[in-house]
Amino acid sequence: MQRTLYKNLHEWKNSNNRKPLLLQGARQVGKTYLVNEFGKNEYKNYINLNFEQNANLASLFTDDLSPEKIIHNISLFIGRKITSENTLLFFDEIQTVPEVLTSLKYFYEQAPEYHIIAAGSLLGVSIGKKNSFPVGKVNFMKLYPMSFTEYLYALGEEFIAENLLNTKNIDPIPEILHNKLLSHLKMFLYLGGMPEVLQSYIDNKDTLLVRKIQNEILEAFKRDFSKYTDKSQAIKTSELWNSIPHQLAKENKKFKYSDIKKNARSAMYLQTIEWLKNAGLVNLAYNISVPKLPVSGYADFLKFKIYLLDTGLLGAMLNISSKIIVEPGKIFTEYYGAFIENFVASELIATSNKQLFYWTSKSDAEVDFIIQKNDNIYPLEVKSGTSKNLKSLRSYDEKYKPKFIFRISPRNFIRSENFINIPLYASFLIKKMNLIS
Repeated sequence: MQRTLYKNLHEWKNSNNRKPLLLQGARQVGKTYLVNEFGKNEYKNYINLNFEQNANLASLFTDDLSPEKIIHNISLFIGRKITSENTLLFFDEIQTVPEVLTSLKYFYEQAPEYHIIAAGSLLGVSIGKKNSFPVGKVNFMKLYPMSFTEYLYALGEEFIAENLLNTKNIDPIPEILHNKLLSHLKMFLYLGGMPEVLQSYIDNKDTLLVRKIQNEILEAFKRDFSKYTDKSQAIKTSELWNSIPHQLAKENKKFKYSDIKKNARSAMYLQTIEWLKNAGLVNLAYNISVPKLPVSGYADFLKFKIYLLDTGLLGAMLNISSKIIVEPGKIFTEYYGAFIENFVASELIATSNKQLFYWTSKSDAEVDFIIQKNDNIYPLEVKSGTSKNLKSLRSYDEKYKPKFIFRISPRNFIRSENFINIPLYASFLIKKMNLIS
């Protein structure tokens, strides 16, 4: 499957400032597949060591972490001499062996000629722990579930995907294409962007099998709760995780600890939220009441909304039936548009919005997302239906006079004075439009 991060890997390979690369991302988002494809296609020699699959590999990194010794040990293990020339070393699932993460520092300092990619499903949880992280000695990339445009590529819709990616102006597209993209989006909202799920559907067209795989992925996540946290913390993580779909299914999606269980307090679950965020399983949007630069400086980090990493997994947790796909517009509005807001959050995160924010006023007006681009701040409202109600956007507009106000909805591209509507399937374009540069 074609992933947009492949291009970034190619740039990393050819960079004059290349360091060992740390590839982060949640379990099952396709890290191993991506690096395998990259290693096989772009290098003459590709060596893949999976430290979760073979626990004995940890012995290659004991006692002496000098690159010379490690390369010698790996050469003995694979039965041939390793040289740096046209070779990629892939250290996979390194969260199981902290010494591998530490060794990247010495490769950077003593053997920068080696091309090394390290990956792990819970690296975000490991980073920051004592003696484990090589500060300033690695490059970073993060892989997310497949985006809608990557989904189109996987379906063989390269031309329409390219056309979307190259859109720069607000001009309506022909209705026949608009409706075709909305139809694809409905299926994508149900399937989500986990590569194994999409490949299964492409191969078998079986939604029951899709749901089985989604549930298996969710079970793998739950096993990680127990494997990488103590018993008390694992229970809290499961409690909070299980509450997220129902929190999103409310009309007011602000996260409430009391919805986890009665008398729950923030102090009980702050560590849990941080763990889920660092594991790449959730995206948070923080509240702001005053949109000033930098936006993060005016955020209330105690008020937030939590989104799952993937709409397909959200649907599995809510046990949504596949018949919703064929009912006109139903999946857009189900559970107060939970899928739509979650989808937009995922698309924004995947296109360089490393933090999400939303705005509320004292008079109960709320704008779903606040977008900062360069020195400008824009309000972004998400509508799951075709309603023309712009009450919250207009309230924001009157207070702060932004250059543009944005709505994302099932409608086609629309521009009227400073109001711009972007179709749901083009959510990622919010940061790419020339008009907001």
